[in-house]
Amino acid sequence: MDLSVVVPTLNGRDVLAASLDALAAHAPDAEVVVVNGPSVDGTSGMVRDHDAADVLLEVSERNLNASRNAGIAASTGDVVAFVGQDSRVEERWLTAVGDALADGADAVTGPVHRRVEGGMTTESVERARICGREVTYFDGGNVAFARDALEALDGFDEYLQTGAARDAAHRLAGMDRSVAWGADAVVVREERDDIRHRLPEDAEESAWGLKYRSLAYRLVKNYGVSARVVARILRHAGGEALSVGADVVRGDAKPTEWAAAGRAVVPNLWAGSQDGMSARMADRTPRRNPNGVSARMDRTMVRHDCDAE
Repeated sequence: MDLSVVVPTLNGRDVLAASLDALAAHAPDAEVVVVNGPSVDGTSGMVRDHDAADVLLEVSERNLNASRNAGIAASTGDVVAFVGQDSRVEERWLTAVGDALADGADAVTGPVHRRVEGGMTTESVERARICGREVTYFDGGNVAFARDALEALDGFDEYLQTGAARDAAHRLAGMDRSVAWGADAVVVREERDDIRHRLPEDAEESAWGLKYRSLAYRLVKNYGVSARVVARILRHAGGEALSVGADVVRGDAKPTEWAAAGRAVVPNLWAGSQDGMSARMADRTPRRNPNGVSARMDRTMVRHDCDAE
């Protein structure tokens, strides 16, 4: 297996160093491509001095999916994995990825163990049946693709600021591509708010707005407008509205927060649905990605070949 690992990063120098240390220990022969957003914490110098890094790309956009796609374009392996800046691969991760792909899977994902205050949490495989399509979801910070599957997807949809991995899962399912669950393909993630790949501080949309714009966009883009799609969107929104309402009743949230969430959700559902239909019309092929790698070959970036420096 000729493996490339893409690690997008933004102002996460310390946790990124730990992630690169783990790749050096457990995937020493992999090509490691670090894609650095406009970090201001000395990330570039650390990466260029780290033995694990082969390529450092400097991109001007503060967009996780733009970084992922830039890494895809720069990588050379016949398998391309994505590891979060705050995630460390475990000892058997490489073997689990290789075994799943050798068995014919198009992509493989695995558990993410999250370190939180008081202990550790983990997750199991998540699947759903949507409009007759069986979808296996994956974490965008712990997934590996066969190159031909990633090229069929044309990478990630850069319209999305959140939920692009779930969108890619829908699109893989639409192309009858398989996602395997590797129980030993484990990464450990540091769960801290200050090291997340965050949005610009002046982002206009709230977290609620972004979430529901993304949900509406990816469902309409992948499945069109139908009663089942509308019902699924409303079920998500209604369930969370009830949950937040219960928090208000218990005193865990303020009524103004509930009202603000509602004001953010409704217009973003509408905007996401419109943009999703536009994207569906713009790319009528099974990949459903008018904002992928091939659409952004003109992106501005600086490349450093770390081995040559």
